[in-house]
Amino acid sequence: MSQTKLTTASGRPYAEHENSQTVGPRGPILLQDVILHEKMAQFNRERIPERVVHAKGSAAFGTFTVTHDISKYTKAKIFAAVGKQTEMVLRFSTVGGEKGSADTERDPRGFAMKFYTEDGNWDLVGNNTPVFFVKDPKKFSDFIHTQKRDPQTNLKSPTMMWDFWSLNPESLHQVLILMSDRGTPVGYRHMHGFGSHTYSFINAANERFYVKFHFITAQGIKNFTDSEAAAKKSEDLDFAQRDLFENIESGNFPKWDLKIQVMPEAESSTYHINPFDLTKVWPHGDYPLIDVGQIELNRNPYNYFQDVEQAAFSPSRIVNGIGFSPDKMLQGRLLSYPDAQRYRLGANFEQIPVNRCPYMTNNYHRDGQMRVDGNGGSNPNYYPNSFDTIVEDESYKEPAWELESLTANWYDRNAEGENDHYTQPGNLFRLMDAEAKQNTINNIVGAMSGIAGPKREEIINRQLCHWFRADISLGMGIAQGLQVNLDPSMIQH
Repeated sequence: MSQTKLTTASGRPYAEHENSQTVGPRGPILLQDVILHEKMAQFNRERIPERVVHAKGSAAFGTFTVTHDISKYTKAKIFAAVGKQTEMVLRFSTVGGEKGSADTERDPRGFAMKFYTEDGNWDLVGNNTPVFFVKDPKKFSDFIHTQKRDPQTNLKSPTMMWDFWSLNPESLHQVLILMSDRGTPVGYRHMHGFGSHTYSFINAANERFYVKFHFITAQGIKNFTDSEAAAKKSEDLDFAQRDLFENIESGNFPKWDLKIQVMPEAESSTYHINPFDLTKVWPHGDYPLIDVGQIELNRNPYNYFQDVEQAAFSPSRIVNGIGFSPDKMLQGRLLSYPDAQRYRLGANFEQIPVNRCPYMTNNYHRDGQMRVDGNGGSNPNYYPNSFDTIVEDESYKEPAWELESLTANWYDRNAEGENDHYTQPGNLFRLMDAEAKQNTINNIVGAMSGIAGPKREEIINRQLCHWFRADISLGMGIAQGLQVNLDPSMIQH
């Protein structure tokens, strides 16, 4: 095997990789040992800021294959023909834990995808649940703070979590899912994924439809019980990472079927629930699942930092034929996600290979840290100009939105008509079998037992009222498990 020379980052070969240059065999070290400087300076900068949310994750590459024609809903080229394949990367993650935390914790799971289409990269950034804890982005940072560490003790705090949830009844739907066995999936292969938000499709006639994305695991749903998850955590903090990597490495490629729900634009203003409320689902009886295609993950990353840690996703990355909606949380994420990536990875993060569009890009972005693509060369850095041939393509214009109001205001989305936070979580609980119901009650009792401090009784009673409003048997089971003396007002709707 031929040998290659050891070099500095600039390509200079050198011989002393392990011994510093010193004055005599005992030192001191000379300042001129630039190899030492380079090694230490590089080492000191090996860690980029971890993600504030979704810090611990795993990813794999694969293909998306179209299996059904949906061209009547969208002109997006990724769906242009049955059999068409598009390369993609999918990153799974936990939400609240740090990079070194266990990936079997009771926590939602991130489900973030990047599709490398000929019209640019399309990012679909979702979770393994179809809903979320809050519906307004102004609440997001406060919610995430409750999932992190107490500012005084630096410990996770059930009190913070339940205090916030009990003061925000819109969170009940997601909290119920989290407290069920779905909150502890067996790895990443045995769970569904969801775009969660409402997006829009635009077809060749410039008609708009609203759409929900569902990714149904072909491996079947498998969940840990709370005790099983705790046992797995003690055995292997990286179980989900190991399970995903080893299965792909052995050729057991996991798959998910993409299905969509579609709502005509005109129905969005008359539907009995707000179709843009991230705490609500669209009942399948009203908007059934439509088959679209299949994802197969068939290649592990070559280098974790390069392909996973530097992967950057944002719902603002859409392509022609796919658009946004008035979903408030989606609107907030359009700003916050790319802003977080610029902070974490730098202004030119989309030049990193895992984020780079494999097709031609043309723009007037220039300069900034880590500009590695030639920086536009001698071409103009302004538009319009008399020198280059870049033009705006009118065919990519989206149809106008008809908004419901011309008045800008700070709306209370818990006002009349938007304040039913109990029917859907109650229906979900009533769909569970007896074992799943009891496991969910036990998980909630265990989690709420950690509430402490002078406000303990107040927080427990406030949250119990929400559980009773969702389902009386659910509230009774939790109250009995917590040994709470019931106030009759708690069980009155």
